Amino acid sequence: MITAVFRPGSVGVSFFFILSGFVLMWACPSTGFRKFWWRRFARVYPLHIATAILVAILLLTYKPWELPSPWVAVANVFLVQAWSPELDYLQSLNTVSWTLSVEAFFYLTFPLLALGVTRLNRRGVVATGAGALAATTLGPAAGLLFAGREQVDWFFHWTPVGRLPEFVLGITLALLVRSWRPQRLLPLWCAAGALTVGGYFLSIHVPEPWGYAACTMPGFALLLFTAAVADLSKRWTPWRNRTMVRLGEWSFAFYLVHLLVVRLFEATIGYHPKFPPGKGAALTVATFLLSLGAAWLLHAAVERPARGVLLNRRRRMRKLRPS
Repeated sequence: MITAVFRPGSVGVSFFFILSGFVLMWACPSTGFRKFWWRRFARVYPLHIATAILVAILLLTYKPWELPSPWVAVANVFLVQAWSPELDYLQSLNTVSWTLSVEAFFYLTFPLLALGVTRLNRRGVVATGAGALAATTLGPAAGLLFAGREQVDWFFHWTPVGRLPEFVLGITLALLVRSWRPQRLLPLWCAAGALTVGGYFLSIHVPEPWGYAACTMPGFALLLFTAAVADLSKRWTPWRNRTMVRLGEWSFAFYLVHLLVVRLFEATIGYHPKFPPGKGAALTVATFLLSLGAAWLLHAAVERPARGVLLNRRRRMRKLRPS
């Protein structure tokens, strides 16, 4: 039962990629490319480096033989590890940072993608979103005609290009919300819930290339669209209260630190300890609370101050330039 509920959890990465495209498009900057890229750097990089250092300290303390080689560490630090087919690169240091490597590519291409998509009419935007869904659904089948199963799995799981359709779908959703806001949301909520839950559990029963995103993209897309429309219409959603907003502010730090906490417990307690239900539940709660506390600390002590310093530094440098 527990395995059936939690095993598909990795599809949350797909939601993260779709949401990223939506948020960036919704807050699409009118400033130049360089300012956009600097803001993304200030948002992501300080926490990436901080958690990579923490993982290195953990490994040095408990498992020094698992420290990555210098080249692997450099690839991780510069967020290019997702381009490698080797698992040693993909899962180096803070293993979840491979998604930041994918995001770095999204950030690099976003200005051009936004420029192209914003020139389309609503029909063109819908067609682009449908194309993104088709690329993730039909792409693995086409890939298997020209490459082996392992190569196709790697491409659609790890690579920035293989995950790009999810980001593009998020971009199109933001544009659709701007141009079309249906009044009746209950049918959309029901359909989004059914598609999301159904796709979540279906994802572990299909071959891997389709399990990463294809099963859940329709549900995630409709859920995000409906929630955004409800929020803009000032209707109730479970994400508008102060607690959820605060947790949202900590969510990036939580994502980057949660596996570090899990690995800390693995190093001190053991890998997959066979505890009775009560003790196992207590350890799970402790893991969550420690991850949440670490996320708050990293947000307050690293993420927010570092972002402020980097953005203020750019403003000061711009003021010092001769006119």
